[in-house]
Amino acid sequence: MRFINNRFLPLYTLCFMVIHTSVTADDSHGNHTAMITPHIEIFDDKALTLLESDSEISVISEGHTWTEGPLWVEEGGYLLFSDIPNNVIQKYDSKSGTSVYLKPAGATSLVAGDYAQGSNSLLLNRKGELVLFQQGDRRIATMQAALNKPKADFKTLVGSYKNQRLNSPNDGVYHSNGDLYFTDPPYGLKNIMADERKQLAFQGVFLLKAEGSLVLLDDEVSFPNGIALTKDEQTLLVAVSNPKSAQWLAYDINTDGTLASKRVFFDATSLVGQKGEQGLPDGMAVHSSGVIFATGPGGVWLFDNTGKVLAKIRTGQISSNCTLTTDEKTLYITADDYVMSVPLKGM
Repeated sequence: MRFINNRFLPLYTLCFMVIHTSVTADDSHGNHTAMITPHIEIFDDKALTLLESDSEISVISEGHTWTEGPLWVEEGGYLLFSDIPNNVIQKYDSKSGTSVYLKPAGATSLVAGDYAQGSNSLLLNRKGELVLFQQGDRRIATMQAALNKPKADFKTLVGSYKNQRLNSPNDGVYHSNGDLYFTDPPYGLKNIMADERKQLAFQGVFLLKAEGSLVLLDDEVSFPNGIALTKDEQTLLVAVSNPKSAQWLAYDINTDGTLASKRVFFDATSLVGQKGEQGLPDGMAVHSSGVIFATGPGGVWLFDNTGKVLAKIRTGQISSNCTLTTDEKTLYITADDYVMSVPLKGM
């Protein structure tokens, strides 16, 4: 498919910097290199309706290995997030801090040679069940236990396509009708694209229909990663974590859930490798105003629904994902071995 609407907006228009907690930046080999001060850059006044130019960026949890999949649980008022290499889901609340919520979080049905990793993205379905994207198990599963009594008992939702195992389901988003859109890059396989256990010849963007059928939507995305629906559910966004093509893609959604009009929502390839622009397009969260929070080079980007950059929250870390609290007064960010929070103006 041909890309259209490819554009790169100037980022150096209006910049506000605020000094808060410093965190250590990593180089491409994961070595700590320098102290970077998290700060916020504002490029459009619309961003000021959501956050202040001097909003505090706080580290609320640290000492993990690689954090991902943040999920706000309104009933109980706590945050869940994955620490993939340690095969654990952690729980954070403002009163008790961080504690182990579930271990193991996946990798319970590995065959010889599989890469033992835990859960990545975490979601809640319409039944209120915890849905886990289990990289090691190469499947999407539900936890067969109440949220307040977690246990490592999982039921597979999907683990194969046309009798071939999925690569390693990464991220997903539920449509209001119960359909699940998800990405399936090879990151859970030890040798990535060269792994001999890789059965699919592509990295897919999929639709798991509410009635259980699996539909392949796009098999031409190099490394599909984060995924989100716009507020009106008319557009699907997919992050491409390919340093040679670091983009966010957009698709129109047909009435049957399939996709049309594939195009580039935003292209950040020219930033890859630049100082302070660590990371690639990854997880996203969509605000009720329609503003899209998207992790990418340098931290968390704020886009409007046309792909215009409104602001950038520079975390000083490779940032993997983000989520909003139900009242939208807090943005949580998973970034390397940290979890961070940023206060928002809320609804």
